[in-house]
Amino acid sequence: MKIGIEGQRLYRTKKHGMDMVALELIKNLQLIDKVNEYVVFVKPDEDNTCIPHTANFKIVELNGGPYPTWEQFALPKAALNEGCDMLHCTSNTAPIWCEVPVVTTLHDIIYLESVSIFKKSGTLYQKFGNMYRRWVVPAVARNSKRVVTVSEFEKKRIKNFMHLGENLVAIYNGVGTHFQKIEDKTILENTKQKYNLPDNFLFFLGNTDPKKNTPNALKAFALFNAKSELKYKLVMLDYEENALMQVLSDIGHTEIRKDIVMTGYVPNAEMPTIINQCKVFLYPSLRESFGIPILEGMACGVPVITSNTSSMPEIAGDAAVIVDPTKPTEIVTAIEKILNDTDFRNKLSLKGIERAKQFSWKVMAEKYLALYTEVYNELKR
Repeated sequence: MKIGIEGQRLYRTKKHGMDMVALELIKNLQLIDKVNEYVVFVKPDEDNTCIPHTANFKIVELNGGPYPTWEQFALPKAALNEGCDMLHCTSNTAPIWCEVPVVTTLHDIIYLESVSIFKKSGTLYQKFGNMYRRWVVPAVARNSKRVVTVSEFEKKRIKNFMHLGENLVAIYNGVGTHFQKIEDKTILENTKQKYNLPDNFLFFLGNTDPKKNTPNALKAFALFNAKSELKYKLVMLDYEENALMQVLSDIGHTEIRKDIVMTGYVPNAEMPTIINQCKVFLYPSLRESFGIPILEGMACGVPVITSNTSSMPEIAGDAAVIVDPTKPTEIVTAIEKILNDTDFRNKLSLKGIERAKQFSWKVMAEKYLALYTEVYNELKR
């Protein structure tokens, strides 16, 4: 069979969650499947060497304008011209009308639960992106041969919203094998110098998306540092100064700006070298369909604090400290417990490493390959 895979944003230099999932899927399919043919459709950009070349994988660069026109017009036409038996759209949306049968990965439906272009929170790009998904996704889900999501929690949410039947399945994401404990002090020191990392810091992986709960995370850090004798720093990635100062002003804690280190964008390959050096990994998000960073922190042997909402307890199991993300005082209590109780901290670290081992990109790719085969056999009947 010939499988088309949508990877529109894979060539961009700054890759994020869904991009990394699609890239890991492709790389692991290349390892496990030498028989079937694949065509990966990407939009031209700078990072055009991120997908390894193998005999049964063809890369097609497609122009086609902005995201909606590329997806709704250029992509289905190209998939048909390439003779694909099916098209796997990897990042929540897909063409509404496509002559090639479609499999859609629907990571989440947050934009269907609560969204408005008039809300103050979130960037204009995020708001209009959500409105586009709100318009496209219900039709895409109905038309897809399979809808794949990433957790049992999200599967239930999608089923309740869209009333999908047996064509809705859950396949867990994985965690990269490069996320592990690093003992090489030279590697760690090089990263420390490159990103100006402090000696004692908490790590918060947030952004301007309201679901990341940045105001409450920063409020918790401010409360914690006000109580702590040993003053810690907070390391944040890829956050703009103006956006940060706005949040600090909103929560009334501009005084902690001096204690926040912003590294800028960090490539995924370098993330473990930062995580390994933090004391606590903060991930108190309000809503996640999966939460890959939870596993990334665990795999590095770092204690993780995450939320009691959505999919996060499902993914974390008993290997993280679970808190109410709307209560900064609970986050503070969790931080203090980890830092002050050595036995608890060490047990959490060991549990996290073992928990992360249960999630594999290879297993994810194997399940997708089985799904492709199932859909292909149905189409041939």
